[in-house]
Amino acid sequence: MDHIAATDCNCTESAKIGREGHLLNNLQHTASHQAERPQKSINQSVVSAWTGTQSSSLHSSNAHQTQAHVGQQPVQDQGSKPQNADTPKLQMKVQPKTPTDPPFIGDKYTREDTIPQTNCSVSIRRRFPKTSFREKYLEWVPVLQWKKHGTEKEYHRLSQYNGAHGWSVLSFNTLKAALSLLNTTANQRMFDDWDSRSNKDKCIRCAVVGNGGILKDSKKGKEIDQHDYVFRTNGAVIKGFEEDVGSRTSFYTFSTNTMRNSMRSYAHVGYHGPPLSQETRYIFLPDHDRDYILLLAAVTHTPIETGPDRSKTPPTFFGDHVTAEKFKVYHPDFIRYIRNRFLRSRALKTNYRDLYRPSTGAVMLLAAVHTCDQVSAYGFMTPDYTKYSDHYYDTSYHKVVFYINHDLQLEMNLWQQLHKEGIIKLYMRQ
Repeated sequence: MDHIAATDCNCTESAKIGREGHLLNNLQHTASHQAERPQKSINQSVVSAWTGTQSSSLHSSNAHQTQAHVGQQPVQDQGSKPQNADTPKLQMKVQPKTPTDPPFIGDKYTREDTIPQTNCSVSIRRRFPKTSFREKYLEWVPVLQWKKHGTEKEYHRLSQYNGAHGWSVLSFNTLKAALSLLNTTANQRMFDDWDSRSNKDKCIRCAVVGNGGILKDSKKGKEIDQHDYVFRTNGAVIKGFEEDVGSRTSFYTFSTNTMRNSMRSYAHVGYHGPPLSQETRYIFLPDHDRDYILLLAAVTHTPIETGPDRSKTPPTFFGDHVTAEKFKVYHPDFIRYIRNRFLRSRALKTNYRDLYRPSTGAVMLLAAVHTCDQVSAYGFMTPDYTKYSDHYYDTSYHKVVFYINHDLQLEMNLWQQLHKEGIIKLYMRQ
């Protein structure tokens, strides 16, 4: 399932937790990809310039009411002290106000109004306003980032947020070079081929497939493949399991770290890299500069010069002749938005708040919820998860292990609520 930290974590950060006594062992960066003959390499100090900037307007949640939406209490500044009832009024007036949100939350997002690709009468976007999620849901937050977002103004805004939630660990030159390659409608729209399909007047039906053990012997493969699009993530082993999980992959969600860890951890059951097919699109969930560097190398077919992924030959994870049109990248505003409003974990009130983010599978499922008309979810955690092994391809039973970098219980509860309110159709054995 997409919830084992060995395949879905920031390894460098997680090692920190391990030293403090948490269950985060076996989390090390994959050894560098080595190859045989040198070719043109990517030098981070010499990146192609991108011209043409476009500023984005910022929008905050309704008068900063994030806590009211999400059901959390404001986090007080650690330096502030509770007021005594006998404190003179004059003294109280000069006390600084406690902010509604701590700065790292950042419940402000760029706005991107897009025209829906269908006029589906039963679309999720029409249902959200009728559910308990109506105050949390913002349909205008961009799910994907591309060339127009790579401006100095946006970099200044987003560089204050860490990991997948912003660009704090990324240089502007690397960002600009990578995003400049994503300059077509194929990079801007999730369903870039929808208009060319014969069924384009229908609703967009998506199957989102996690890797949970609940899918073993489910016989759901045919049902999954009958959807318009199929989403998968991380160690998505398909060969030999088609009857249960299907064979198609329209979108593969990953970070460089989770992909490499999956290749190392699940090679013995047949996972050797992302699915390769004409249909497949690759969606980066970037939580480090290495994701943008890999994107740049894959599109330009050049080796990676430095870092844990350095190589002598171009990366071939996505095929030898992959083009820029095959790639999409989740926008950090979208990751922060779903964390703040849908998966606001108590971990954000702990010393490990910088390590927490929604799991890769959660990002994938919520991205589908925000782009598809109808979503069926398979292989995600359900309340009876202890009955099933961690993954559908496990050769023996492995219990689900919980780590601090994700809140799987919170995610499980969210899937149940989304299912109950008719936003998704969640596969459950019972």
